[in-house]
Amino acid sequence: MEKLRVGKIPYANLFPIFYTLETAFDCSSYEFVEGVPSRVNRMLREGAVDISPSSSIEYLRDAAFYRIVEGHSISSRGPVGSVFLFSERPPGELAGATIAVTAQSETSVALLRIILERFHEVRSTFIVSEAPEDAGAAAFLLIGDDALKYAKGQGARGREAEHPCPLPPAPCPVAYDLGELWYRHTGLPFVFALWIVRPGIGEKAPALDAFLKDLDAAKERALRALPEIARHSPLRAFMSEGEILDYWSKLDYELTAEHRKGLALFERYLKELSLVP
Repeated sequence: MEKLRVGKIPYANLFPIFYTLETAFDCSSYEFVEGVPSRVNRMLREGAVDISPSSSIEYLRDAAFYRIVEGHSISSRGPVGSVFLFSERPPGELAGATIAVTAQSETSVALLRIILERFHEVRSTFIVSEAPEDAGAAAFLLIGDDALKYAKGQGARGREAEHPCPLPPAPCPVAYDLGELWYRHTGLPFVFALWIVRPGIGEKAPALDAFLKDLDAAKERALRALPEIARHSPLRAFMSEGEILDYWSKLDYELTAEHRKGLALFERYLKELSLVP
């Protein structure tokens, strides 16, 4: 029987889930296909994978086509810790500015537009770059491990930082956490990604049913074993185990009625900006 193809995003926010799946469960009937969020979205859309943790904007583009896996998301209730706008000016002062954004995540780029245009009533010019931090723009957006590395290694300050850059006059932008900005204005969780199944699974249905049971169990098991999992995280190359655990503590893997309210509000804003049909 053909294996179930599972999209795998190699970011630290999903490492506990995939690490647990691959080390504690029989994955012989699954095939993991790796890619950044935008690539995994495309593979799911085109049928190259059957199920994946995909950007919420991918689901909202065609909610009638996809099926959400209940009880799972990658969300935050406040700071998410790995989706940052780096800027020497506050978001409300970026009218007319050029902002370099990563091509890796459509959801985070759309969220940034909402924060600027709906929450601060400013419009900026967005340019897509493979290395936003080197694009020479007034501000830049990084996500995932790239955001964690930049914030850790380049001396970027938190929004409320009072101390100056460690090595002036080197660039030292403030790191604005998009999860925090969303929560401050809405009071709702922000759903960055959902586990989504595409239709037409056919003869793979038994494998899908088995995987969904494993996914439920892996989430529960992973959340109980984060200190142990942190010892194996690739983030240890530049973060301590304590810092890794602090980052994971910001993440929310549930999908409750409150998460769905946040998702519905995100959809409303996306439609107002004509980013989804």
